[in-house]
Amino acid sequence: MQSGAPVCNTCGDQVGFTANGEVFVACSECNFPICKSCFDDEIKEGRKACLRCASPYDENLLDDVGTKEPGNRSTMAAQLSNSENTGIHARHISNVSTVDSEYNDESGNPIWKNRVESWKDKKNKKKKTAAKAEKEAEVPPAQQMEENQQSPEAALPLSTLIPVPRSKLGPYRTVIIVRLIILGLFFHYRVTHPVDSALGLWLTSVICEIWFAFSWVLDQFPKWSPVDRETYIDRLSARFEREGEPSELAAVDFFVSTVDPLKEPPLITANTVLSILALDYPVDKVSCYVSDDGAAMLTFETLVQTADFARKWVPFCKKFSIEPRAPEFYFSQKIDYLKDKIQPSFVKERRAMKRDYEEYKVRINALVAKAQKTPEEGWTMQDGTSWPGNNTRDHPGMIQVFLGHSGACDIEGNELPRLVYVSREKRPGYQHHKKAGAENALVRVSAVLTNAPYILNLDCDHYVNNSKAVREAMCFMMDPQVGRDVCYVQFPQRFDGIDKSDRYANRNIVFFDVNMKGLDGIQGPMYVGTGCMFNRQALYGYGPPTMPTLPKTSSSCSWCGCCSCCCPSKKPSKDLSEAYRDAKREELDAAIFNLKEIDNYDDYERSMLISQMSFEKTFGLSSVFIESTLMENGGVPDSANPSTLIKEAIHVISCGYEEKTEWGKEIGWIYGSVTEDILTGFKMHCRGWRSLYCMPLRPAFKGSAPINLSDRLHQVLRWALGSVEIFLSRHCPLWYGFGGGRLKLLQRLAYINTIVYPFTSLPLIAYCSLPAICLLTGKFIIPTLSNLASVLFLGLFLSIIATSVLELRWSGVTIEDLWRNEQFWVIGGVSAHLFAVFQGFLKMLAGLDTNFTVTSKAADDLEFGELYIIKWTTLLIPPTSLIIVNMVGVVAGFSDALNKGYEAWGPLFGKVFFAFWVIVHLYPFLKGLMGRQNRTPTIVVLWSVLLASVFSLVWVKIDPFVEKTNSATLGQTCISIDC
Repeated sequence: MQSGAPVCNTCGDQVGFTANGEVFVACSECNFPICKSCFDDEIKEGRKACLRCASPYDENLLDDVGTKEPGNRSTMAAQLSNSENTGIHARHISNVSTVDSEYNDESGNPIWKNRVESWKDKKNKKKKTAAKAEKEAEVPPAQQMEENQQSPEAALPLSTLIPVPRSKLGPYRTVIIVRLIILGLFFHYRVTHPVDSALGLWLTSVICEIWFAFSWVLDQFPKWSPVDRETYIDRLSARFEREGEPSELAAVDFFVSTVDPLKEPPLITANTVLSILALDYPVDKVSCYVSDDGAAMLTFETLVQTADFARKWVPFCKKFSIEPRAPEFYFSQKIDYLKDKIQPSFVKERRAMKRDYEEYKVRINALVAKAQKTPEEGWTMQDGTSWPGNNTRDHPGMIQVFLGHSGACDIEGNELPRLVYVSREKRPGYQHHKKAGAENALVRVSAVLTNAPYILNLDCDHYVNNSKAVREAMCFMMDPQVGRDVCYVQFPQRFDGIDKSDRYANRNIVFFDVNMKGLDGIQGPMYVGTGCMFNRQALYGYGPPTMPTLPKTSSSCSWCGCCSCCCPSKKPSKDLSEAYRDAKREELDAAIFNLKEIDNYDDYERSMLISQMSFEKTFGLSSVFIESTLMENGGVPDSANPSTLIKEAIHVISCGYEEKTEWGKEIGWIYGSVTEDILTGFKMHCRGWRSLYCMPLRPAFKGSAPINLSDRLHQVLRWALGSVEIFLSRHCPLWYGFGGGRLKLLQRLAYINTIVYPFTSLPLIAYCSLPAICLLTGKFIIPTLSNLASVLFLGLFLSIIATSVLELRWSGVTIEDLWRNEQFWVIGGVSAHLFAVFQGFLKMLAGLDTNFTVTSKAADDLEFGELYIIKWTTLLIPPTSLIIVNMVGVVAGFSDALNKGYEAWGPLFGKVFFAFWVIVHLYPFLKGLMGRQNRTPTIVVLWSVLLASVFSLVWVKIDPFVEKTNSATLGQTCISIDC
């Protein structure tokens, strides 16, 4: 960098010198530093005033720019696909570079107003042009009818709602109501029949049981109206892919997020990317954005190798229609790969492709081995320059575009989908918001570069298992009758590499096949963080197009959602208008206006709505991005300058871009919880959107799940901690979102259940301790049962069994899956959920962030060897202690019964049954703790034995085996003895 010239405030390069050897100055008023090339770009975009002081530029400089030859300008697609000229060396743009809201052009009109007016003119011009072309191309009526006539299949609906048959749903609902009545009678008996000899134990048990009943209600009633859906992708093709015409299917931007390539293997991420690039979807409609939030050179070099291998892999997949299209999982299938294959060349080409993939794996593994030890001077790229991301906490934004239009084609010369590497800028002192912040950065980058109307996000370990998955979702999104109010389509999560017994309920079958179907019949399933296709407009905070507008003269009741007549007020006009404004401000649209309603305003109101100042406060200081938000059907704005798109993309991922905007508050992925997925979906449902659940016969996506005990508990801990954070935030479903009346009651119950379930750990651990205490003290929580009480208990047990059986009947879930889910509910409740509650309160109230670390031990190399890995973690202590205490209690109970005789065996039965209930539910935990060869960390045994000893000492102190005698009786006995 030469010392004689300042640095350009836009691109970071030297300002440069004029022909006279003087420093180039664009504005003589404030000497704002801008280089000649950036100045030329500003003039070409119509900005003729200084960015700092708004003074007009010198006319001589403007004439110089105007007399230049335009030259050969490359197309936008070519600019995006030129991986040599754009990429990681681009500097971030200063915020000042896009601030033009306050500056005027030569005629004195605001530039932003001109921009919006030109956008409207283009929109009207397109309508006039289309009408004119239609008028000029008039044909005879008979011929016109023949041309416009679609196939009968294309006119049919793209999806069908299939309710659960009444023969299955009717008995299910009846049993739920009967169980609710029995619960009421049961609690009436429990409250009116206390156990005087064990009042504390009785009261604890009643409180726990009431909480369990409350949790059951929250979980059960959102499953009141389960539905199934069926899609017809052949009708989708018939409607939007006519022969001889360009495809009219909507474009999709894929988001793949990764952080640490040493914890998230690059080969797995590469397989996810390859499965996306090989989708059965028009290549010009697919773009894949990979977010590297760790700025790792290993991830970047992996994508370089992946882009090269994709040139061979993608045509192979499409030629032979193979499934799945992730090579690692395709070649590892233990099936007959020749089934349904008729091309003679398939075996030969498959063998050659497998050899190419093995060579590709060797190159990736070599990169991983090299990355194990970081050089002291940091990583260096092939051209000798230092890798910008050597400091993962302080580095510029980086973007590299691979493949795509006018880029590298496959080996057959066909175009490939666009692949983009993105690493957002990070600087000390800024909040980056982890995954949610990375996803929001991808939203902005994709809007600037491709701006597809739909977004599908995947975790790096979730590959596309069904190449037609996007078409399945489009059957909902592109259906004019269904898709207008749909904010996202959620796919169920399916997993590879899990043991057949699914010891720790990793598959979550009950949640994905029962609870989510129930929610689909209300307002839609929850967003679960991956495998979800979004409507981009919903992420921008807009409300659904068909949502009825609230009248400005009245307001909806915040409780019942109906008109204000049911909630009279002494000052109706003022109070209701304020309630309306508050509801609109806090819970409805974060965007400035609804595009569907813009024509309903007069010129003055429209000019107030369409103000760049308002848009900048919402979306940030990027006119290119703001203009992209106005395009409901996607596409890059016509006013965007292709030569500056990459610079603009770098600008929107700068670490200070989101400051003083609505990002993470009302638009994009919502901040404030480690489970940003629940919060994001909840906000959309509060705005009136609905979501849909898509379950194709072949699972759309598959991922990997932690199958050993410690990692599984830490995964559950993270989910539970996020729920506690939401409970303690302003977005708590208990009180948020009532103003608009757009969140249905059963949907709200489901969201309440997702945030209160960690608190069940407190009564659960107390309830699981009661059997041991009862056995050690000789007391019990239930008095002697009468005939009526016996009928109530029997009815309660039968209703629980009947509910489960009928649920299995309509959902198709197996009894083993239901039992595993029940077991892990207890295991997670007495361990991870308990720690999450305390950690959440410490974090939210005291600002203390407690981390529970995991240390790996040895593992077997056999199949499912990871299942037997034993890792030390504090989460193992509470359930281990419960198992030991209950076992000690059983031994003590039998000893006491043997000591007292026959009459003690009756009361012992209920206590032992209670203790075995706890032990059986914790059995998978005990089995995982023992491992394959009974290997248990010593620290776990020591802590558990210590806690169990404390309870045992309490029992010895109580000494239930010895009959208690008072001092008077003892004195009389001593007197009667003749010494």
